Amino acid sequence: MKWLVLLGLVAFSECIVNIPLMRVKIMRKTRSENNMLNKFLKEHAYKLYQTSSPGSNITIHPLRNFEDMVYVGNITIGTPPQELQVVFDTGSSDLWVRSILCTSPSCSSQVMFRYIESSTFLPIGKIFSIEYGHRRIKGVVGRDTVRIGDLVSTDQQFGLSVEQSGFEGMPFDGVLGLNYPNISLTGGIPIFDNLKNHGAISEPVFAFYMSKSKPEGSVVMFGGVDKSYYQGALNWVPLIQPGDWSVHMDRISMEGQTVACYGGCEALVNTRESSIIGPRRLVDKILKFLGAKPGGSKHYVSCSAVNNLPSIEFNINGINYPVPAQAYTIKDSSGDCYTTFKENTACASTETWILGDVFLRQYFSVYDRGNDRIGLAQAV
Repeated sequence: MKWLVLLGLVAFSECIVNIPLMRVKIMRKTRSENNMLNKFLKEHAYKLYQTSSPGSNITIHPLRNFEDMVYVGNITIGTPPQELQVVFDTGSSDLWVRSILCTSPSCSSQVMFRYIESSTFLPIGKIFSIEYGHRRIKGVVGRDTVRIGDLVSTDQQFGLSVEQSGFEGMPFDGVLGLNYPNISLTGGIPIFDNLKNHGAISEPVFAFYMSKSKPEGSVVMFGGVDKSYYQGALNWVPLIQPGDWSVHMDRISMEGQTVACYGGCEALVNTRESSIIGPRRLVDKILKFLGAKPGGSKHYVSCSAVNNLPSIEFNINGINYPVPAQAYTIKDSSGDCYTTFKENTACASTETWILGDVFLRQYFSVYDRGNDRIGLAQAV
């Protein structure tokens, strides 16, 4: 029946707002742990709270937490609004959500967008496919009203999943891309561009603050920057070229010794990724420098040695951004400590690093579409 509906869909033709994010630990893919997650979600069902302060328009959504870190925020789609949790992602440009069209096992017993219950939903005769490393999503494209707090984008184009893999046990219902429109895979105008083009935000800027130790407090803000989330000055870094949140990095060093990015390289600032990701031979060099030992898919260090491990320093536009060992190591449920450096499996003609949440928990980040630059400052 779902495939009949899918075929029917394909036949059709075509001020500052703060959204708090919560650090979420992704559970292992066992039945017992998934049952624990479902029980947790039922017992901790949350409501949408909105707060404002004089002279500002700030909408706040409380979120929640559960090995790899991911930050999620609430949006609503449709009329009446259906609430969904999404990852706000600077690495992609498309909005997609899990839908009732999805036939994949990972979709069962999860929150799904019910397009048939929205009076403002319109199908479009398009299909799409997106890959995030080993995770894949296929679906169809539609239009509807999307809300991010007080921000409203009517007739917003987005994807509805039909097949998805690699998302088992993930505590979110979709991804909201915040990259440039030129890399959109659904062919629509991204939601940030729609908000900007229709004057819903005062400045073409958004920013992220990611909490270091608690599930609450993280935010993504649109239309400006709240200075209370960082200290010191914002250091602005020009993009390598407009169209992607990618900057030139001068070098990566530890204890004064360059360990990667000799002579410069490319760095992607990516809020969807939890780790620091780089070419295999260079990641291996860093892990050897730290004395990390392989164990399954991870590399472990002695927890008692973490405080003595060196910081890793990313020099960007002449400024050092150190990430201490306490930030790039995580203690697992067994009490063992592993590093958050990962090898990039994609082939690239240039040396490219991805600076994910491990880096962004240390540094408040601003994404300036008006001037094609990224701002970085020490997070409070």
